[in-house]
Amino acid sequence: MPSSTEIPTAGREGQACERAETGGPRWRLADIDFSQVDRRHRGDTTLFYLLASASFVESGSELYTNNLLTYYSDDARIAHWLRNEWQGEELQHGEALRTYVATLWPEFDWQQAYDRFFAEYSQAAGPEAFEATPYLELAARCMIETGTSSLYRMLHDYAREPVLRFILGQIRDDEVRHYKHFLGYLRAEQARSGRRPFAVARAIARRLRESRLDDTWIAFRHAFEVTNPGRCCENRDFDRWNRKVKQIIRSAFPFRMTAEMMVAPLSAPVVLRRPLRRATEFGLRRVLAS
Repeated sequence: MPSSTEIPTAGREGQACERAETGGPRWRLADIDFSQVDRRHRGDTTLFYLLASASFVESGSELYTNNLLTYYSDDARIAHWLRNEWQGEELQHGEALRTYVATLWPEFDWQQAYDRFFAEYSQAAGPEAFEATPYLELAARCMIETGTSSLYRMLHDYAREPVLRFILGQIRDDEVRHYKHFLGYLRAEQARSGRRPFAVARAIARRLRESRLDDTWIAFRHAFEVTNPGRCCENRDFDRWNRKVKQIIRSAFPFRMTAEMMVAPLSAPVVLRRPLRRATEFGLRRVLAS
């Protein structure tokens, strides 16, 4: 695993959070010169739908940030970070991806597609979807950040357009830093109240089951129907696109990194970490690349 995804050391309350909060260098949307986008990459429709879908979810971050702020209102440290760092970075991810999509595919009505997506997505993104306790929700958040970190690393390694690679590299680094925050908070709580690895494992498994394809299907469907006026998106359209995504997964998905990030919240004994990581990596390859 690259140093940018190094996991904070378990069992030292406060230190993990402190390392997580140091972060790396920040970036700004103004740093990106979108006039340099190479328009020869317009033909990659598989990538178009991936980027449009990601831009929708990232742009809706204000909704789930507000829900998280309510859930963690009793923890000033987490609430401060969510409000003052996490939310702004997530919204910047959405704006950067939106601007890139609009630059390379200006005929796509992003706002119309996003409005339709958000009307449906917001119904399933309420606080009732959270884990039963803030402790377990931190484990679930680690799982979500694992997914986004892995997605953006995969897209970065797959993409060839230089401006897009820069954007994806910055977003990937942000998502890894977000993962470290949630993991640091989780480990501080584990140091105070115990590890409870089986409860954490169940929370991770629940989040995996709930987030497999639902969000992707909603985002793809609305992007597809706006791109193809008068056509109703059918399962076969999604399946055809998903088969192309599977080809990208087989060649560029960071299976080992993802497995390590999934196993870390369990705080397993050292002797079990390698076999757990290998078993998780094997399972990921079976599920995602088959």
